[in-house]
Amino acid sequence: MGAAPPGPERVAGENAAPQGRLEFQQLGGPSAAGTSSGPSGTSASTPGGHAPGGSAPGGATTPGPGGSGSAPGTPPGAGPAATPPGTPTLPETPHGPGAPESPGAASPPGTPTSPGSGPGTTPPAPPAPPATPARLTLSAPARSAAAERWCERVTVTFTNTGTTAARSGTVSFATHVIGALGIDWATITTAQPLPAPIAGKAVRTQVFMVCLEAWRVPLGMHVETRKVTASWS
Repeated sequence: MGAAPPGPERVAGENAAPQGRLEFQQLGGPSAAGTSSGPSGTSASTPGGHAPGGSAPGGATTPGPGGSGSAPGTPPGAGPAATPPGTPTLPETPHGPGAPESPGAASPPGTPTSPGSGPGTTPPAPPAPPATPARLTLSAPARSAAAERWCERVTVTFTNTGTTAARSGTVSFATHVIGALGIDWATITTAQPLPAPIAGKAVRTQVFMVCLEAWRVPLGMHVETRKVTASWS
């Protein structure tokens, strides 16, 4: 084998890095000239060293067959981030044709709006009906006795069917003098002011005290107001 190389004593079984260029030749194979390692920088272990994938000279680690070395240009530990277990995932928003719009989405330009829906828009007021002049209708007189025989209380209801108020007028009473045997001796007409104004489409009820001269109604006779008319302006 020859003399041991100079240096510290080496324990049996301990690996030692080669100190010069090594060449491997396969037994029974081609000549050493065709199998010499090129200047690719690939290190080989000495006989008795570790299998491929072990430590190379100088402490560099060479990946073995099927190893998990990083790809060129990829820093250690780089890669797609994994989602932690239990993290909820949100559904993707559809962007394709026919996808429903989110609530409150603005209408596209040119979309017609319903009439009268804009701010501050009020519907037009209906036209006012034409004004009509005052027109009074009178109810039948409701009579009641008074303290004197030549007087009686007469209640009349006035209804204005026009839209204009009756501002003034006169109410006329046709009062009959009736004898003790029921004979109608005379009809006397008296007048009183109209209880104006009476507004358009309004109704007013008024009680009148209708009286004749005392001498026109002798003892045993009485009065009856049977007809009431009115004039107004």
